[in-house]
Amino acid sequence: MGGSRKVAVVGAGPMGLAVAYQSLQEGHEVEVFEADDRIGGMSASFDFDGLPIERYYHFVCDGDHPMFELLEELGLPDAVVWKETRMGYFYRGEVHPWGNPVALLRFPDLDLVSKIRYGAHAYLSSKRKNWKPLDRIEATNWIRKWVGDRAYEVLWRKLFDLKFYDYANSLSAAWIWTRIKRVGTSRYSLMREKTGHIQGGSDTLLDALRSAIESAGGKINLGSPVERVLHSGEKVTGIRVNGEFRAYDAVVSTVPVPFIPKMIPDLPVAVLEKYKALRNIGVVCAIVKTAKPVTDKFWLNINDPDMDIPGVVEFSNLRSLPVHVTYVPFYMPGEHPKFQDSDNVFADKVRRYLQKINPGLQESDILGLRVHRLRRAQPICGPGYLDTLPPINLPIDGLFVADTSYYYPQDRGISESVRLGREIARMLRAS
Repeated sequence: MGGSRKVAVVGAGPMGLAVAYQSLQEGHEVEVFEADDRIGGMSASFDFDGLPIERYYHFVCDGDHPMFELLEELGLPDAVVWKETRMGYFYRGEVHPWGNPVALLRFPDLDLVSKIRYGAHAYLSSKRKNWKPLDRIEATNWIRKWVGDRAYEVLWRKLFDLKFYDYANSLSAAWIWTRIKRVGTSRYSLMREKTGHIQGGSDTLLDALRSAIESAGGKINLGSPVERVLHSGEKVTGIRVNGEFRAYDAVVSTVPVPFIPKMIPDLPVAVLEKYKALRNIGVVCAIVKTAKPVTDKFWLNINDPDMDIPGVVEFSNLRSLPVHVTYVPFYMPGEHPKFQDSDNVFADKVRRYLQKINPGLQESDILGLRVHRLRRAQPICGPGYLDTLPPINLPIDGLFVADTSYYYPQDRGISESVRLGREIARMLRAS
């Protein structure tokens, strides 16, 4: 147990960087390999016509303590900025207030009993502490049992169907519950919602992590996809990257686990089959710059028969930006035919949808639009999900594998990446 090792970390998203940062603190020699031309994974930024901003939206909740602790260590204790934000629900052609008891009582097309049941479910979910009783329960049946058929059809069905498609009725209630609780407990009060962001965007944290890693002697290699992880018998020997073998005592992979059967094909068959059985949802995310706000809401759920999106995120209603910025995510399985549609198809939909939400938004108000897509954006977590995952510490000395699947029942996010990345580094020390 213990002792210094030469460690290769595969993937330079927040989890991989957290593994590298903590491993260096533990006294290991660390090198990170990233296929992309930048660090950050889903939290990486791009240049949107002079505006540096994340390719996929990120926000901070009150319970994101692992990230707060890391920011403190990196000398950024005041990096998170909190703001009172608003939620909305676009239903029957109108934007309705959402996210508090008064908004629920005023919402149309629901009887009083349905509203009381919905409110009770949201409140009790925010107070629940133990997720284990929900682990093996299917989510839509759990929600329908609490809120009733009418509230489910009006407020929940579209969110499930347009985010998870064929998987909508095979999700863990524990996984859905944590999403409700994370947002529900990050509030000023019952009537006031609180959301945070990192000042300067995710790059503030990523750049500080990169600096800390390199200052401690670590190395980050961009444009360097790992082709194979190699082992002899039951011990890691190294990796092959850009056709070259490099020797390491330990390898930590943080890339999506569907890549593992190709990257480590000689794992035990039973382990490989578990990886192959895991499913993910993809995302095509449009980012729009407008001259005027679309709404005054940060988060807008959508139930509209003409829109194939569960909601939009108007990020400039959280983070002060020189222009108004809205994220419009289309979630779907990567194998769905619609995932192959051109960027122009999605862009045309986005223009039409935003102008329907806000009829006062003219074509000339749309200043820019970019489309990013990711085939494996989020794992599909069914009932009893943890039982379906291979262990992080695989039965090969020095080999560790994890991705966002291993946050279960927590949702994916930078804070969870930091938490699990540092835990894996400590597992490395103990192995």
